[in-house]
Amino acid sequence: MSENLPELTGAHFVGSVNAAGTESVFRLAADSCAGVLHALPDGETGERWHWMLFQGSAFENTPGLRRESDEPIDLNGFNVRPFVVEEGFDPSGLRLPELGYARAALESYALFSKLKEEGKLPGDLRFQVSLPSPVACVNAFIHHDHRTALEGPYEEALLRELAAIQEAIPHWELCIQWDLATEFALIEAPQIRGFGEQQAWFSDVLDGAVERAARLGSQVAEGVTLGYHLCYGDLDEKHFVEPEDTGTLVQVANGLLEKTGRHVDFIHLPVPIERDDPAYFAPLKDLRLPEGTRVYLGLLHREDGVEGALKRIRAAGTALPRFGVATECGMGRSPRAEMEQLFRQHQEVFDRLA
Repeated sequence: MSENLPELTGAHFVGSVNAAGTESVFRLAADSCAGVLHALPDGETGERWHWMLFQGSAFENTPGLRRESDEPIDLNGFNVRPFVVEEGFDPSGLRLPELGYARAALESYALFSKLKEEGKLPGDLRFQVSLPSPVACVNAFIHHDHRTALEGPYEEALLRELAAIQEAIPHWELCIQWDLATEFALIEAPQIRGFGEQQAWFSDVLDGAVERAARLGSQVAEGVTLGYHLCYGDLDEKHFVEPEDTGTLVQVANGLLEKTGRHVDFIHLPVPIERDDPAYFAPLKDLRLPEGTRVYLGLLHREDGVEGALKRIRAAGTALPRFGVATECGMGRSPRAEMEQLFRQHQEVFDRLA
């Protein structure tokens, strides 16, 4: 390996894939890059195609909640009608129904296991389930004045989904990733024009976000791979605001590594396509990584392929000697026609550096 390049430690898929279905995702990975992946998600196809927006139906079916009005508000380009607690209903009695994450995971895991048995997927590859934080879902669907009341019940419902997943899938074969995107929108809110309803309902926003995410991570069983995807949004393949550098990402990552009540196996950080300068990566020198915790940098972009990725790899190597590669966010918003090329890009960067 060139002395000017860092050591690449593997590749990571964030979660969503623009594909016809789960089998398409698994087989495309098997044919292109499964050998460099540590875990494989099912692509979040079908109703989950746009992250957690399908969760509106769970709130719709929760006794004690109603729509605030028939007038929608704009939430990052989507029209939503927020829910509120019905007048006179005790919020402590709120119990959300099944959310759909465990059901989808078990259906996909059955196919994952079948392909492993057929020798199509590596035997040591883990099945990845990516879950949103309660902060994201409550912020998206609940009126600001009612978010404090709903955060606890939604977290309980989500942890029931996690428990069902961990009960059904062998721990040695499972990877859980917590997606933290809305947290960064709340942290960076003063810089975002037209942010509207998205305001934190808890004080000390960065510390509050870390505390909540660490609590989620502590519920992932020992033996299950635990990771966090830190995100600045991906609507129309654009961030809600461009990070000045990795400084805030490092603050959050260090907080998670310190406060999560178990070992964190990996952290994924985004890298904007135009940032191939060492200044963006310089704060990574302050990452306090325990032994065995991997970093995946989201520096693969379909627009400039392997050559662009190599530029960003070189720049990142000035701050971090070892890391893995990934796309900046999920691949669900990228054109379907480019999925095969994007999958292969994960393998090609290793081939170029071999």
